[in-house]
Amino acid sequence: MNITTFAKRLCLLVPLLLAPAAWAAEQMTPAAPQLAAKAWVLMEASSGQVLVDENGDQRLPPASLTKLMSAYIATLEIRRGQIGENDMVNVSENAWRTGGSRMFLKVGSQVSVSDLLHGIIIQSGNDATVALSEHIAGSEDAFADLMNKTAEQLGMKNSHFMNPTGLPNPDHYSSPHDMAILARAIIHEDPAHYAIYSQKEFFWNGIKQPNRNLLLWRDKTVDGLKTGHTDEAGYCMVSSAVRDGMRLIAVVFGTNSEAARASETQKLLTYGFRFFETQTFYQKGAELAQATVWKGEAHQVKAGLAEDLTMTLPRGQLKNLAATMTINPQLIAPIAKGQVIGKVEVKNGDKVVQTADLIALDAVDQGGIFRRVWDSLRLFFYGLFN
Repeated sequence: MNITTFAKRLCLLVPLLLAPAAWAAEQMTPAAPQLAAKAWVLMEASSGQVLVDENGDQRLPPASLTKLMSAYIATLEIRRGQIGENDMVNVSENAWRTGGSRMFLKVGSQVSVSDLLHGIIIQSGNDATVALSEHIAGSEDAFADLMNKTAEQLGMKNSHFMNPTGLPNPDHYSSPHDMAILARAIIHEDPAHYAIYSQKEFFWNGIKQPNRNLLLWRDKTVDGLKTGHTDEAGYCMVSSAVRDGMRLIAVVFGTNSEAARASETQKLLTYGFRFFETQTFYQKGAELAQATVWKGEAHQVKAGLAEDLTMTLPRGQLKNLAATMTINPQLIAPIAKGQVIGKVEVKNGDKVVQTADLIALDAVDQGGIFRRVWDSLRLFFYGLFN
């Protein structure tokens, strides 16, 4: 089957895959709500697609939203085996003296990594954050360097951290878009620790403190993540919710009260769930095609995707999409598993709205001498007539 024929057949296939969405009634999508905030972003979590963006890349003080990065690094270190949840951490005088919101640690005491992690996420304890950062990196400055390197790896282009807590510093900033990227990593990479973000309160050392995310009490679909506040930053929030299998992440910076950050975030989530829907076209690892291989032990290799191909669009628009696939016609062995060998494009009319790399799902070793010589001749004549 040649590529043109395959692409045509794939165009016919995709509407069938989208048939349930195609039956949905057309509806008008209103403009996104305007919020009483400095900046905000609404992201679909499975794809990372931004649905609403108002000053989403503006660099602003993130206050205690910073602790999302501190907690993320701590859970990374746990998963890597560098620290253990039951490890005991010495509380330094520096951690004990840190101002702002507190877990109420005692200087010279020892507290487990697990308890500190809960104190960071639920109670937003600055003392807990400093203590754990010192345990991981030796000092706040060294930990901040680790934060910035991690932010770069995640693609957070408008973030720079000077401390693990979010206490004010003119060179300490982030953006709604970057915080959504970070929240998405927290959600997807470590579901076990993500469950901490949904806990409404934490009782430690005789003191019970509530989670400051008011939406945990108001909306049963919300299961995280974190709030922040300083005079400079205003009231900020990163939240996530799941409804009907679709997860959204809402980030709001710079509202004027605790109540406002909750209500403005709720507006974003309500808008997203009401007027958008998500469709997975193809799942990662599924065979989508057989690609011809030259000079290999095998004549063909299975082609598929490294990640799910998922899109979120206004309700009723998924039926307008069609996908085409192109494969490199001169794939020469050896072919490595995971090697990019083509591309899938999803179009809305003539506009390309999503692309994804096709990869080899298996490896193909180089063939014997006869096979290589014979295919070299075939490729020569193929080049003359194509």
